[in-house]
Amino acid sequence: MHEIVDFIVNFAREFGYLGIFIMMFLESTFFPFPSEVAMVPAGYLASQGEMNLVIATVIGTLGSLTGALFNYFLAIKYGRRGVLKFGKYFFFNEEKLQKMEKFFVEHGSFSTFVARLIPGVRQLVSLPAGLSKMNLGKFSLHTTLGAGLWSMVLVMIGYFIGDNQALIEKYLHEIVLVTLFLIGVMTIVYVYINKRAKKI
Repeated sequence: MHEIVDFIVNFAREFGYLGIFIMMFLESTFFPFPSEVAMVPAGYLASQGEMNLVIATVIGTLGSLTGALFNYFLAIKYGRRGVLKFGKYFFFNEEKLQKMEKFFVEHGSFSTFVARLIPGVRQLVSLPAGLSKMNLGKFSLHTTLGAGLWSMVLVMIGYFIGDNQALIEKYLHEIVLVTLFLIGVMTIVYVYINKRAKKI
């Protein structure tokens, strides 16, 4: 793990903000690349004065949005069959797509915000959004907000404890649990507000 982290830090150092953008773009597509691996080292480099904290967060968010848009337009252009045909090369199958569709249906457009905060889901929710031809403006807004929040959290972890792998793993685990709890609360509030709006 230590060697991998060193490699990513050196990659980010070598390619700068472009490297962060590329890694976060890949993380938001089919490519199984965890965002923690990209953004935590970026925060660490910011703590060393080699990157700007705000710029790194913005670039990471833009990378995530671009990757999400890639999946979104891929789904619109090629449809369900095309998504499954392309996705099989990245271990993406019918079962996973059905789970994403169920998640999308249950949470509506709000799911594109919620999903950006859930590991294993954030990369794929763009597909049902594209298949359902969700409004592009809403999709981009919710994706940007969710991706921006997650990127900021990861960058701050890297900034303050980027050289301590044990602490990173500990805090990432806790942050995921807290995030899932907050998502539950936000979803309940969102559903409640929607129901009230429909009654009016």
